[in-house]
Amino acid sequence: MSPVRILLVEDDELFRLGLRVRLQQEPNLEIVAEAEDGETAVELASQQPLDVVLLDVGLPGIGGLEACRQIKQQQPNLPILVLTSHSQTALITRLIEAGAQGYCLKGIAAETLVLALKSIAAGASWWDQTATKEIRSALEKPMPTVEFDSPTTLINPLTHREQEILELLAAGKTNQEIADLLYIAPGTVRVHVHAILHKLEVRDRTQAVIVAMQQNLITLNHG
Repeated sequence: MSPVRILLVEDDELFRLGLRVRLQQEPNLEIVAEAEDGETAVELASQQPLDVVLLDVGLPGIGGLEACRQIKQQQPNLPILVLTSHSQTALITRLIEAGAQGYCLKGIAAETLVLALKSIAAGASWWDQTATKEIRSALEKPMPTVEFDSPTTLINPLTHREQEILELLAAGKTNQEIADLLYIAPGTVRVHVHAILHKLEVRDRTQAVIVAMQQNLITLNHG
C-alpha cells in the first residue's frame, strides 16, 4: 500500500516540527513537502504529486483561506484538511466555500488527526465535532418540505459510497456489518456516516434515512 503523500503547511516552526515527527511515525503517511506561508503552499501543491494538504489557516502572506481557494482552483481533486485553533461558524462556512474537505482543531489527539488525514485522502470529508456543533447551531431550522412530484429537481449531495452506506443503514446494518460488506474499516464507515449526517443536516441515522427516502436519494432493496 503506497503511503499518503502530505504537504504540511504551518508557520509555527515548533508546531510544524512536532507534527512532522508524529506523522512520520505512521507507516502509511509521508510528508513530501512543507511550507510556512500561503504562497509557498500554492506553489508546492502545483509541483509535487500529493494525496492531501494539511493546511493551517493563520498563515502569513495570502493566508490559509486564500491558499486553500487557490490550490483548489489549480487542482480541484486535491483534498485539503484544515488545522486551526479557531472554530467560528463564519470561518468554517468560508472554508467549505473555499473547497476544504475537512477541519480539525489544533490540540486534537494525534490518532484522530491520522485518521482524519487518511479519511480525507480516501475521499471522505472530516469535520471536527466542535465545528459540526457550530454549523448545527447556525443552520438550526425546520426540516424542509419536499415536493414528491418533482424529485428530479433535487440534487443528491452524497457520493456514491455515502449512498451505498446510507442504503445499508436503512436496511438496519451496524457499522461493523457495513464495514464487512464493503471491505472497509469500521472507522471509515463512521467517517462516512458523519459526512452523511452533515450533508443532510440531520442529527442521527434515523433522520438521515427518512430525509434520504423523502428526497428519493436512496431506494430500499428488500431481501
